[in-house]
Amino acid sequence: MKQMPFEPPTPYYNDKIKSIDEQICDLIRRRKDLSNNDPGFPTKELITNWAGKYNMHEEYLNSVFSHFLSEEIYRPIIEPKGFLKTIQILKSLEKNDCFYTVTFIRQYKNASVIHFTVDTDISDEEHEAFPEHKFFELSIVGGEIEYDCRNEGGGGSGCHTAYTFVVSPPLPDDVSGYELQFSKSKMSYHQNSGGSTFVISIK
Repeated sequence: MKQMPFEPPTPYYNDKIKSIDEQICDLIRRRKDLSNNDPGFPTKELITNWAGKYNMHEEYLNSVFSHFLSEEIYRPIIEPKGFLKTIQILKSLEKNDCFYTVTFIRQYKNASVIHFTVDTDISDEEHEAFPEHKFFELSIVGGEIEYDCRNEGGGGSGCHTAYTFVVSPPLPDDVSGYELQFSKSKMSYHQNSGGSTFVISIK
């Protein structure tokens, strides 16, 4: 998903608040460090108290703290370029009536693209007009390189959903011994949102 160029909503800026805005940036950084970048979300009671104390609307504060949880979506996007080859994987795991499969990896000069599918029994969801969409995060375990993994979204119908993950730098052609750790949650880009975790090993 390509990011659209940002355009400031107004060309005006009041220089009198520049030092305050810099302090806000410093406080955000300190908040991330103190919470190990896993702050959770303030309770409704805290939001209500702060809204009253600082003369703000509760929904405004809810929006502000929600954006703090979404920093990951603003990371620079790696666009896979220079296709090299396709590596067949076909490794699966069955858990809680779901069948998870890593089907193949497309290798590019600057990234790898992992293709991941989820199959469920349609009878479990046939009474739901709009089954709840699941979000997944991926971590690569193995080797000495720290990989950046971005969920590029997914889609499907009925009992089948397919997802793609862009991994950079690119994985080696021989991925035997690597483990793909998937975390499932109800929310996109929100850390520690209470979802389950499972591993698909590539051997």
